[in-house]
Amino acid sequence: MSRIIAIVEGRTEQTFVREVLAPWLGARNVFVEALLVGRPGHKGGVGSYPRAQRDILTTLTRDCSVFVTTMFDFYGMPTSWPGRRQAGGANHVSKPLIVESELSADIAARMGRNFDRRRFLPYVQMYEFEALLFSKPEAIAEAACEPLCAKRLNEIRAAFDSPEMINDGRETAPSKRIEKLCTGYQKLASGAIAAQNIGIALMLSACPHFREWVQNLINTAT
Repeated sequence: MSRIIAIVEGRTEQTFVREVLAPWLGARNVFVEALLVGRPGHKGGVGSYPRAQRDILTTLTRDCSVFVTTMFDFYGMPTSWPGRRQAGGANHVSKPLIVESELSADIAARMGRNFDRRRFLPYVQMYEFEALLFSKPEAIAEAACEPLCAKRLNEIRAAFDSPEMINDGRETAPSKRIEKLCTGYQKLASGAIAAQNIGIALMLSACPHFREWVQNLINTAT
C-alpha cells in the first residue's frame, strides 16, 4: 500500500483526483488525496511558484512516509516556474518533461542530500485539465446539457493526434474551446460529470503523458 498526496492547482483538479482518479487507484492499492495549493479558502490557480514550492516542501517534511505528486496546468504557468521558460520553445513531448525535471531537481536540492527523490513525482498537465475530457467529446456535450456541441468538439479532437496536443493559446486552450461552443459548460460541475462518464481507462488510452503519470503512481505500490 502506498499513500500519495497530490498538490493541485484548483477545485476542478481536486474534485477529479478525489472522485475519479482516487477510486481507480485505490482498487490498485494506491491511495491518493488531493490538497489544494495555497491558503485554505482561496480559489486555486497555478499562481506563483513559491506558493507551490512551500506546500510541496511542507507536505514532504511533515510525513516522511508519504509520496507527493502535483497536478498543475502547463497553460497559464508563469515562466518563473522551474523549467517553464526553457520548455516554451521545446516540442510537445518535451515541454512537460522539462518542467517536471526542473521541479524535481529544485525540490530535491531544498530537501537535502538524504532526500529520497522517489517520494516526489511531479506532473504537469498538457495543456490543461480539460484536455483529458477530449478523450470523449460526447461526454463534454452531455455534461453541459448541449448534445449538439458534440459534433464540433469531435472535429477539434480529430484535428490532433492526442487531446494533450490541444494547445495553450488564449482562445484555443481546451477550456476556451469548450466554453466557446458549450455555453452551459461549468468548469467544476460539468468537468466532474464529464470525467466520471469518460473514466480513467479511456483517458489513459488517449493521453500518453497522463498515462505515464498514472503508471508512475501505481509503481509506488511495488
